Amino acid sequence: MKTTTELICGDATNLRAISDASVDLVVTSPPYPMIEMWDEVFEQQSPGIAAALSAHDGTQAFELMHEVLDGAWAEAFRVLRPGGVACINIGDATRTIDRDFRLYSNHTRMLTGLLGLGFVALPDILWRKPTNAPNKFMGSGMLPVGAYVTYEHEYILILRKGRRRDFKTPEEKAVQRQSAFFWEERNSWFSDVWVDIRGAGQGLIDQSTRKRSAAFPFDLAHRLVCMFSVKGDTILDPFSGTGTTSMAAMASGRNSIGVDLNEGLVANTQTALQALPEFANRYIRERLRSHMEFVRQRIDSGKTLKHRNENYDFEVVTGQEKELLFNDINSVTIKEGVIVAAYGETPQADLGSGWLRSAAGDTPNPTLQATLQL
Repeated sequence: MKTTTELICGDATNLRAISDASVDLVVTSPPYPMIEMWDEVFEQQSPGIAAALSAHDGTQAFELMHEVLDGAWAEAFRVLRPGGVACINIGDATRTIDRDFRLYSNHTRMLTGLLGLGFVALPDILWRKPTNAPNKFMGSGMLPVGAYVTYEHEYILILRKGRRRDFKTPEEKAVQRQSAFFWEERNSWFSDVWVDIRGAGQGLIDQSTRKRSAAFPFDLAHRLVCMFSVKGDTILDPFSGTGTTSMAAMASGRNSIGVDLNEGLVANTQTALQALPEFANRYIRERLRSHMEFVRQRIDSGKTLKHRNENYDFEVVTGQEKELLFNDINSVTIKEGVIVAAYGETPQADLGSGWLRSAAGDTPNPTLQATLQL
């Protein structure tokens, strides 16, 4: 199995290099309107924004910034296949303009624009980002009425183009089954509030670059890629930044296209993708280790697991997990500007039938336990 990653230095509002209905999933986090660090980016694309901010007209600046993003969402809708999904991480903004503090509801304005394009809204996710900073509270402290609620969450808007995607042919259904996730992962991932993902990244990008891009975490992108696509799909991030979505796609056996205006970030992403295999393969083994621990706890509590995965011969909760299969990245090469990843199956030799203690009390495989020590 092979996948390709294309990195494009360009404008998210003009994806002319991408054909209509050729993308299966969009995972992205755009610049946030009314967050000061992004003012310059928006001003470069719409001169009226700088004039509105200079005139202390926050409402007009807010609308003009979203009109810039509207163009990107129109392009995303065009390139998505029918049944394709878009996952957009966006935070609301709080800002004081002319001594007037207020909330600018980015997710509300964005959702309105997306629905206007023809997207269908699906249940969204609230990503809570905990902070212990002593100065996180806003306003006048203990004195009413000038104190404000601390803002520690962002939204992941989830939308679909048209009706739900079908898997009709035997080949399509086989890929869907191989792309399954564990039952316990489903229970965590498909919750409407995520509290187990921190804002820190995966360490493949240097911190100065990460700060410039406001990158979202690898765990967040990887989870969304696994939830809403299958192996071999094409994932688009029109605001690629440090390339986290492309990394998650490659680690999961998906193709991807990353688009960003910043040529330096595109170059950094290419470097990070070439270094990805070790990290991605360890990440797979962490998923296996977590499943091993889950099964042990379930057996210890007296519960039984009625199914076994056919590829790894370990216990799983449901029949839908029987053909689940992970793929190690064996190599990453660059051919004519396209990044090509070659894969092999995560070896069954490392995950044999004796690797997990069964209900009968068999001894765990010590070789596999050593393999999964990360």
